[in-house]
Amino acid sequence: MVNRQKLTEKVLRDAAPADGRDYQIFDTDVRGFAACIYRGGGRAFTIDYRYAGRQRRMTFARWPEWSVSAARERAKELRRDIDAGGDPLATRGALREAPRVTDLIHRYAEVHLPHLAVLNAADQRSMMEKFIRPAWGKKLVTEVSCYDVELLLTKVAEGRARPAKQKPNNRARKLQGAKPTPVRANRVGEVIRKMFAYAVKWGWREDNPAMGFRRRMETPRERYLSQEELSRLATALDAATDDRASGIIRLCMLTGARVGEVRQARFEDFNLEHLSWTKPASTTKQRRVHRVPISDEAAAIVRQRRIAVVTGSPWLFPGDTPGQPVQEIRRFWVRIQKEVGIPDVRIHDLRHTFASLLVSGGASLEMIGKLLGHSQMQTTQRYAHLMDSPLRAGVGAVASAFKPKPRLVHSAQEVPAREGLPAADACGPEGKPITALGA
Repeated sequence: MVNRQKLTEKVLRDAAPADGRDYQIFDTDVRGFAACIYRGGGRAFTIDYRYAGRQRRMTFARWPEWSVSAARERAKELRRDIDAGGDPLATRGALREAPRVTDLIHRYAEVHLPHLAVLNAADQRSMMEKFIRPAWGKKLVTEVSCYDVELLLTKVAEGRARPAKQKPNNRARKLQGAKPTPVRANRVGEVIRKMFAYAVKWGWREDNPAMGFRRRMETPRERYLSQEELSRLATALDAATDDRASGIIRLCMLTGARVGEVRQARFEDFNLEHLSWTKPASTTKQRRVHRVPISDEAAAIVRQRRIAVVTGSPWLFPGDTPGQPVQEIRRFWVRIQKEVGIPDVRIHDLRHTFASLLVSGGASLEMIGKLLGHSQMQTTQRYAHLMDSPLRAGVGAVASAFKPKPRLVHSAQEVPAREGLPAADACGPEGKPITALGA
């Protein structure tokens, strides 16, 4: 016999649990709405209905967290959905199983990151763990909006205090405040855009909230070593006792290669007969084989390393770990910076200096792009302003043509007649008549 009565606070309060079983008290006002009295003493609100010929029961609230009147109103909403052909239990189950941003991060790392360079993949994984997961990890993929993307990127662009450690071991770093990081915000935006592009492809949502995100202004770093600085750097490298680290710096400067490409260089990559270096795709940023010519000085470094390196090692600059190339030369570079007096120069700035010297030598942007391994001409365009010398000469020629020519103001014979002076006094040096500019 179905227990039916109008549900009230008093009915639920007075209902006694049954031994060894749960039972329901159905409401007389809303069809299927009931209060379930559990054997342990708990109480919850349920709704019973049929969908596709099957009997279903959904628990949607607990008493006393929900009052009877609030639960009855919710039951009426669910009843309307059911009468319209809906299945609220299935809808709730779909929400529980709906992918969250944490799931998207996991699958993106599984599907996309293996196709990237090792450093690029590590950098993207760091961005996801430091910025994206803490902000949205528990959100459904469908809940992230364009506004959420903008808020996150704004926070990233504002920067954070350095370093992240609670007890920094460097007093200068301890006193250093937050530093704006607009470039980092743009890179995080690109990762988010790519992640949600996969989400759309997998059918996890219909649109990409990061598509067309607002990019922050990026100011490319432009630091080129002068001839005097290059001379001091060469002298300091000659005097350095660490031949391995100094060789890496020299090869970076002589080839314009990235420091990672030089660190992972192998003897087999160099053809000293034809003076060329073939960089494997695994070490280049563009993930393509890059073949470049090298100078006699660079070839001499390779020959010196053949003598210095233990026989059998494939690495031009083997590291302290057996079977691995050298991993870090930061401390060596800090010492060189102090000796040479270039504290603001990074190792990567040697690559920019290499390009600037090519420009000074008359190389075209296309040639520079091929030597540096740029996959897009837009990247090489940053060196276009260094080619201003011919343009400046042309502008100077226009200025020379536009200058007004000197015009004779009066002759030597007219001055004595007007001022009573000897003709010789009215002449300039060497007896030339006086002239003036303008009308």
